[in-house]
Amino acid sequence: MPADAITAPIESFLAMLAAERGAAANTLLAYRRDLEGAEQLIGNLSDADGSDLAKLGTAWSDLAPSSLARKASALRQFYGFLVDEGLRADDPSSSLPRPAARRPLPKILSHDQISVLFKRAEMEASAGKPAAVRLLALLEMLYGSGLRATELVSLPLSAIPRDAPFLTVTGKGGQARMVPVSKRARTALADWSLLRASAARPGNKFLFPSRDKHLSRIRLFQMLKELAARADLPPEKISPHVLRHAFATHLLEGGADLRVLQTLLGHADIATTQIYTHVDSARLVALVNERHPLARRPDNAAPAG
Repeated sequence: MPADAITAPIESFLAMLAAERGAAANTLLAYRRDLEGAEQLIGNLSDADGSDLAKLGTAWSDLAPSSLARKASALRQFYGFLVDEGLRADDPSSSLPRPAARRPLPKILSHDQISVLFKRAEMEASAGKPAAVRLLALLEMLYGSGLRATELVSLPLSAIPRDAPFLTVTGKGGQARMVPVSKRARTALADWSLLRASAARPGNKFLFPSRDKHLSRIRLFQMLKELAARADLPPEKISPHVLRHAFATHLLEGGADLRVLQTLLGHADIATTQIYTHVDSARLVALVNERHPLARRPDNAAPAG
């Protein structure tokens, strides 16, 4: 079968995602990889039946639950599209394999715990010691911009924002994205920049240097644990990933759009963002009640017509 005949339904589906849902380029690439990968395993997806899809369970048996869930989600949406467009009469996606368990959500930090952590870091940095000033800058970037640990420690010196309150970060897969830097973080980075020379060897081009390279992820992890202990917080609750998760969770609680959050976090697929963020269901209900257009209608108003 010609390759273009195999991929035509996929192309139509991706075009719909781009036009109707405004899917980002990275999201479209992720869907394309998952769908074309499934076609390579079982043949033309448009003609596949339940028994064909069931075979994917064996092919995907070594995948992590999160990866399996992502691939299955892509196929379910694809078959929903085919049915909606009248391209097939049935939806066989119920035969897709299901992950045994969802990836556990990261530990959650409350606003009060974040405040305690920052107060301790700010108090220590006020003495002007380079190590403490550096730690405050790292903390500001983890919680204030949601960077991954590797993205943060490997920032080049040239990443410090000048005129615009953004910096360019190279994330997973070599994908670059723009990350906003708050006024607080810019101040902390400026303070660290003044002291950085005392900690850097000549020629080191990293923002957070360590000998001839940059600060390691392991050392960043240790520094945060030590700070938590000094702030009388459980060290096991603090890590770079937990602070990134707190950034996402607290932004979402404040009303941030999930698509915006996907961009800020550098997720290729919004399904990852949905799993990654933790939102109180009661807050979501309150949000619908407060923000939905019908909520602003007078109590005695009746629908027109």
